Amino acid sequence: MNIIIVGCGKVGTALVMTLSKEKHNISVIDTDPNVIDQIASSADIIGVTGNGASLGVQNEAGIRTAEVLIATTESDELNMLCCLIAKKSNKDIKTIVRVRNPIYLDEVSFFREELGLTMVINPELAAAREIARILRFPSAMKIDTLSGGRVDILKFRIGENSPLSEKKIMDLSQDIRNSVQICAVEREDDVIIPNGSTVLKVGDRVSFIASPLNATNFFNAIHIETNSVKDAMIIGGGKLSYYLGRELLDTGIEVKIIEKKRSRCMELEESLPGATIINGDGTEETVIMEEGLENAQSIVALTNIDEENILLSLYAKKHNSKAKIVTKVNRMMFDSIVEEIDIGTILHSRSVVADVVTATVRAMRNSKGRSKVETLVNILDGKAEALEFIIREPSEVTDVTLQDLKLKDNLVVACIRRRNNIMYPRGGNKIMVGDRVVVVTTHQGLNDITDILKR
Repeated sequence: MNIIIVGCGKVGTALVMTLSKEKHNISVIDTDPNVIDQIASSADIIGVTGNGASLGVQNEAGIRTAEVLIATTESDELNMLCCLIAKKSNKDIKTIVRVRNPIYLDEVSFFREELGLTMVINPELAAAREIARILRFPSAMKIDTLSGGRVDILKFRIGENSPLSEKKIMDLSQDIRNSVQICAVEREDDVIIPNGSTVLKVGDRVSFIASPLNATNFFNAIHIETNSVKDAMIIGGGKLSYYLGRELLDTGIEVKIIEKKRSRCMELEESLPGATIINGDGTEETVIMEEGLENAQSIVALTNIDEENILLSLYAKKHNSKAKIVTKVNRMMFDSIVEEIDIGTILHSRSVVADVVTATVRAMRNSKGRSKVETLVNILDGKAEALEFIIREPSEVTDVTLQDLKLKDNLVVACIRRRNNIMYPRGGNKIMVGDRVVVVTTHQGLNDITDILKR
């Protein structure tokens, strides 16, 4: 597909890298020529320097033949103007816009309808909801939601005394095997899409798919606590902290935000009346200790500097080993380091946006009509994908038992939702028209349900 991306900040750059891997024709627009040169040198794209709201600049980027325009500049208003001009130039174009300002939170549906937007994305709100899910279920390192919240993919680490250690998946108790589907295992630098004979080991990071209730039952069965945290200490008072504070307060979790800018503290006090706002430097030892770091049930490091967040989380881990720790990291280069030192959950708000946009673009590209990618989640640090397909028409994969399908290697059909029933399929199950099917695989770029087959 022909795609134009306006704005090459963190989110825009992440989208360029993700969508270029999917073999799309990408044009980017940014006002900084150095940014354009840098991105053009790392990906096969067309770069245009200028204002994305300029009709001339959009024409130079190929707006009349473009199929999708994605506006991700730092200005919400500029993003919406870019989309409006694009629609005037090309009535068939699909437009995706990033809107971050909380004042527009309740007006998203109005913008979508009046401006003809295909999708409105708020990265901070999406990331806040992901953190809130984690804090309500602190046993998990990461939680991704599929099928409208009916099923989750959860990741956890196997501890020293876990009943799963040195067990084959086929030898797990019937109750465990029927309630969840173990769909991926990370072992050091390796990613395994497991089968029944896969042996689980201490230190493995295991991802499984389950309904929220079954996930709770699974953790209880393997002796891992599942209680929600009662309080959260958030260090840094940006937009993400505001959205997270809202999410947590709505579920009865006490919120304390430490922010060093007094003016921002006053804004947060007004917009989050139920939260405790502390004016102080959360990177200073005396401040966070005085505010109760040792007794907090969860600590969330959300400053704008990766190194500060990592060091804060290390300090919190040392002085409060029982707390649930969430660390915001913008640069992917830190992922492997943070995973090795085990400081809890790592968050990339831009990856949330990349997942949603990639799934949407794949659905647009899928012209077969039999099925489409409804949801896409990058898991295992981008080494695998979980995709949810809606099966709209019969195909070569429907009405055939899974054991008779020649599925690709490193791929598992992890879940089938049939009306209100959720199944963790085995060899004798079939995919039927009307099903929602979740597939987990290390293969990139699946667009249609028939892509699960070997060719």
